[in-house]
Amino acid sequence: MSEFAIETPTQEPGIETAMKVVYQWDYDPQVDELRRLYVKATEAQWIAERDLDWDRDIDHARFGSMPLNTAVPIEQCSYWRALPEATQHDLMRRTSAFRLSNFLHGEQGALMVAAQLVNAVPHTDAKFYAATQTMDEARHVEVFARYIKKLDHVYPIAAPVKQILDATLQTDDWLKKLVGMQIVVEGLALYSFREMRSLCEEPLLKDLLTYVARDESRHHAYGVQYVERCVPLLGDAQRRELEDFALEAARTLIDNRNQQALAGAVMSIWAEAGIDPVELFACVQREREELTRGLKKGRRLGPVQGFVIPTLRRCGLLSERVAGHFHEFLRANLGGNM
Repeated sequence: MSEFAIETPTQEPGIETAMKVVYQWDYDPQVDELRRLYVKATEAQWIAERDLDWDRDIDHARFGSMPLNTAVPIEQCSYWRALPEATQHDLMRRTSAFRLSNFLHGEQGALMVAAQLVNAVPHTDAKFYAATQTMDEARHVEVFARYIKKLDHVYPIAAPVKQILDATLQTDDWLKKLVGMQIVVEGLALYSFREMRSLCEEPLLKDLLTYVARDESRHHAYGVQYVERCVPLLGDAQRRELEDFALEAARTLIDNRNQQALAGAVMSIWAEAGIDPVELFACVQREREELTRGLKKGRRLGPVQGFVIPTLRRCGLLSERVAGHFHEFLRANLGGNM
């Protein structure tokens, strides 16, 4: 353990946030579904040190067999298959460490937003639940950091992830914090954790993702149940502001420029492993028809279309006005893959 210091070289300068703190003197249940969710959360607490087998080594053979889960299966192209097996495993290890690092950074952001919600939400049941989520998020930071340390090293946060977290932390509107974190960020996290878990054969990571996904499911439910209670009581202007906040958060996730920045970061990681990303993708392009021939027709919906938009509709935050904006930017960024 490093020597204690108040300021450390790994911390960033503080960001300015504005938030009202709300006392609530009624301690009886006010929102029954949130009180039930709080009870469920307290019963479902798990202890990382006890419930995960950290003495178990990572099974690198099973880890290396996990698909990259890209739209075109890159790992099936001739360039990739010609690489030594050790290089293939190294690429998978580095790529997964990059993805897991951004899960880790997102969990730290969620930890701080959940703590803000304890102060800011006006209902006792909502404060109680946010307190359990704060504990959950601390545990998630703990387990992802510990797993990545066994696997590789922690990579810096991706710019789009930081952008969403900063906007959610900095808003002074607790409803925007709920929409930004519980619906957009937690919806993305739940989708991503479930997807990675379904593809993962590495035992320790699969167990870790199972525990984390259970927690994330409750976090998402908290946002949905609370926001859909509140939205019918809002005026038109406040509802439009919430819709626009969710739209901008979702736009950040799939904007082509941000996706290209993420892809560029992965390419740099692969280049460090000794491969030529330009030649790799030239090979993928040449073999694209063959690589996609066996894929199922149609396209699985991504996190925005498959999770965020349906949730916003359920919560009353997908008016015809904002639905048109979603359609426009999805078409601009996904084109024929919509």
